[in-house]
Amino acid sequence: MLAVIRKQLKSHPALIPLFFFIGGGTTMSLLYLARLGLRNPDVCWDRKNNPEPWNKMAPTDQYKFFAVNMDYSKLKKERPDF
Repeated sequence: MLAVIRKQLKSHPALIPLFFFIGGGTTMSLLYLARLGLRNPDVCWDRKNNPEPWNKMAPTDQYKFFAVNMDYSKLKKERPDF
């Protein structure tokens, strides 16, 4: 299959940017999905040791990918401990 792609790219060099941007977009989307699965407090992979990971987060933890005009270091804890 790679030989066919290589042959097409040699005969049609205008396809090179298309493959480059589609490959980059695919890579970025897979990395973002991996980040959501590993870093998001709503996702629980270990149910025995930490069944509710959102309760162990401090109010100063930033778990969002991009925060606009939000300084997480100044937040105070306004919730009870469980």
